[in-house]
Amino acid sequence: MIKQLWRSHPYAFSGFVLAAAVTLFFMVRIVSSAIYWSDPAHHNEQIKPWMTVGYIAQSWHLDPRAIDALAVLPTPDQSHRPLNMKEIARLRGVPVADVIQQVQTAVAALIAQGGGND
Repeated sequence: MIKQLWRSHPYAFSGFVLAAAVTLFFMVRIVSSAIYWSDPAHHNEQIKPWMTVGYIAQSWHLDPRAIDALAVLPTPDQSHRPLNMKEIARLRGVPVADVIQQVQTAVAALIAQGGGND
């Protein structure tokens, strides 16, 4: 039957297979992300140099743009890609601990304002 479909409608069959593959890819991404973030070990994580603001925001249930604004960090629009704490420190020429402290202060302020979902 598959051979018959391929012979009679090669473009439609190819399109269907491509659409199915793309759908499967995104389903796997969504499920793996849901599993990862449902683990309590990934909630309210201590900020580390490898983390991006987006990761920190997801972990603390906060708006990443609010963290960027309060900690005066470059947004992905400005840097053309998300930067981690270590890269931001390198760009500023300061120790990574300083950047992490600014982000921790911003996170604490947002939580005090009721920005967290904990």
